[in-house]
Amino acid sequence: MSSMADFLTLYAQSQPDKPAVIDDRPGQEPIIVSWSELNERANRLANVLLGLGVRAPESKVVWCGQNSIGIVTMVNAARKLGITAVPLNYRLSDDEAAYVTDHCDASVVYVDAEFADTFARIAPHIPKVTAILVFDGDAPSGMSSADLLMAEASPEEPAVQEDQEPGATMIYTSGTTGKPKGAYRRGTTGREQGAALIAHIGYSPDDVYLTTGPLYHSGPGGFMSTGQAMGQTVVVQRKFDPEDWLRLVHTHGVTSTFSAPTPIRMVCNLPAEVKARYDVSSMSRMIANAAPWSFTLKQMYLADFPADSLFEVYGSTELGVNCVLRPEDQLRKPGSCGKPAPMVEIILFDDDGNEVTGTGPQHTGELFVKSPSVFADYYKQHDKYLADQRHGYQTVGDIAYRDDEGYIYICDRKKDMIISGGMNIYPAEIEGVLENHPDIYESAVFGIPSEEWGETVHAVLVRRPGARVGDEDIDAHARVHLASYKVPRSFSWMDELPKTGSGKILKRELRAPFWAGRASKV
Repeated sequence: MSSMADFLTLYAQSQPDKPAVIDDRPGQEPIIVSWSELNERANRLANVLLGLGVRAPESKVVWCGQNSIGIVTMVNAARKLGITAVPLNYRLSDDEAAYVTDHCDASVVYVDAEFADTFARIAPHIPKVTAILVFDGDAPSGMSSADLLMAEASPEEPAVQEDQEPGATMIYTSGTTGKPKGAYRRGTTGREQGAALIAHIGYSPDDVYLTTGPLYHSGPGGFMSTGQAMGQTVVVQRKFDPEDWLRLVHTHGVTSTFSAPTPIRMVCNLPAEVKARYDVSSMSRMIANAAPWSFTLKQMYLADFPADSLFEVYGSTELGVNCVLRPEDQLRKPGSCGKPAPMVEIILFDDDGNEVTGTGPQHTGELFVKSPSVFADYYKQHDKYLADQRHGYQTVGDIAYRDDEGYIYICDRKKDMIISGGMNIYPAEIEGVLENHPDIYESAVFGIPSEEWGETVHAVLVRRPGARVGDEDIDAHARVHLASYKVPRSFSWMDELPKTGSGKILKRELRAPFWAGRASKV
């Protein structure tokens, strides 16, 4: 056993009866798991994985499912073993799920019974997987019941190396060139920086964290893990529903969460008489992120929730939390994502590689970050990692400027990424699918403004000569190959796409009419 005990082991000893996880679903009796019980569950699962040959640090385990105690158990078991946990978005198409599972070299898949059929369908395409463990339900033929295996496994601490590091994570982000990239992050990354951020925001062990959004996303999952590391109680909402979210805040005295704009917009848009049924005064730390919150949405939130509760953070799966806008600045600095977070250095470079030192929207540059929490590499795609680096700083391609007080404003993206409902979407991936249709000659995909989702996916298409294909045909084709949130919500057709002299599509020219009159293009 490791000489330094895992925090879950320590909390199981120091606060064994305190609730660690609460799974409270509408119309059902809440399931409350104490710290000692969660530790035993994690140990049992870790010992099952050891029995399947999973070993640190090289082994990868894919997990897939909606928010549940089972997912929280896996996150803790993987950390204890020092293996790499790979969250899989359950909304992916079969093609996408097979690619991620195979590319990451996972030997074991741990999946919610609700999504086991996905792995039954893609089994021929994931030959490196030697075991599929199904939890919270029956295991289909050829798979194993995680629940039965855990019942028979030892509840003792798993035997790991003395110098074992905590488990790593590898979250796959949509690819700029068509295929997702695995952003690898070591388990020991940025601990000191994480502690500084915790102090800056003001978290305490008594906080109650609510999962707003899926745990496979780096934001909800990362902030949940931070809460667990502090010994907080975590309330898991299996699938987001706005009124049920209010019920959970009211029932459990929730003090903390992390949310993309879309869920909170749905909460704030509920009828006044519905919102009046629930007490939300306990909310102390609402972390706004995953996509920019509009100034209007912030005003709506502050009309319903405590005035000093709204924090906004800017960051990414690859670079961690980079900026924080504190509650006192929310209405004073509209459009800003704040100042650099503790232990984060931010520099802006122009297209020629020169540092941008001026202030104001006329002095924009690509935002680069240096901090202890920057990810380690793209798995098996080191060239992509190096391509986003300059002078030891890393970028995800956002364009920004500073004001004269040092506050950062994200105003555009150098890369074509779309953020819809908090989900990162890369057009190249969608364009590749659309252009596989036999009647499509070429395509251009980009984000257009949406009050509900921030941005939605729009596709401009060119038919092959003589083709009669229309919107419905392309929509049906896209749904076979893409996760539903990546499928274009609208289409337009042209005889020819505008291009530069070298043949590059002038996508900004196509986007411009949709974003006309807006200060920010994202």
